[in-house]
Amino acid sequence: MNLSVQDVGGGVLAVSQFTLLADTRRGNRPSFTGAAPPEEANHLYEVFCDALSALGVPVAKGIFGAHMDVDLTNDGPVTIVMEM
Repeated sequence: MNLSVQDVGGGVLAVSQFTLLADTRRGNRPSFTGAAPPEEANHLYEVFCDALSALGVPVAKGIFGAHMDVDLTNDGPVTIVMEM
């Protein structure tokens, strides 16, 4: 847990996820008004991936704006569940 991705020779799967910015404080439908416009969000996503690559971290990317199914096998010392 005290080592970085670089320390362990790992890689990153970067999946764009605009729904993480959903505001659910009011009503029955989430609001995404706080999310960046798609062009800006895609640019930030690419900048993030490029920064990781510049550090020598292998990066596998999803397709921005596409419907993607990602399977995950949690194989770590801990799992942290955050509820808001």
